[in-house]
Amino acid sequence: MQSLSDKELAQQIIVGNEEAFHVFFNRHRAHVLSFITRRLRDERIAEEIVQDVFIDFLESLRDFRFQCKVKTFLFTIARNKSIDYIRKKKLKTVLFSKFPQFVVEGLARVFLDNNLEKEHLQSKIQNTFAQLPREYVHILRLKYIEGKSVQDIAALLSKTFKSTESQLYRARKAFIAIYNEQT
Repeated sequence: MQSLSDKELAQQIIVGNEEAFHVFFNRHRAHVLSFITRRLRDERIAEEIVQDVFIDFLESLRDFRFQCKVKTFLFTIARNKSIDYIRKKKLKTVLFSKFPQFVVEGLARVFLDNNLEKEHLQSKIQNTFAQLPREYVHILRLKYIEGKSVQDIAALLSKTFKSTESQLYRARKAFIAIYNEQT
């Protein structure tokens, strides 16, 4: 088995040869671990992701058409698993940072796996907006939901750039304070 190529091992794995999988796993585990560790800089997390990579590899192998090398296929799964982890980690970092939380609402739709997490986040955001003065809600929506620049908001509100910037700062500060009071 040791002398078989990755392609031959993959074909053996598809037909249920467990020994072929063990040989393939032992051949590539260290390289996949190193690849993921370099990306995440956390070997403990990388170890967990390596397990997921090989599980996904097994589940996806039946659909693999051998249009690229088996090793390329394996490392594509490893890369995607690493990216998924980084995205989730970044979202959590943003969620618990000092930036306004409602900015995350759009990201949450994409990255949060659990509907309860989404609903909880949306509920907190709505509750926060409900407690803010109307002018703060308006300016925050213009900036973060509609994506308008401070200059555009100033023109819409017939205010100077500086006063709009100050109001936006106060609105963000109020939003963060109210949001953080919620459990």
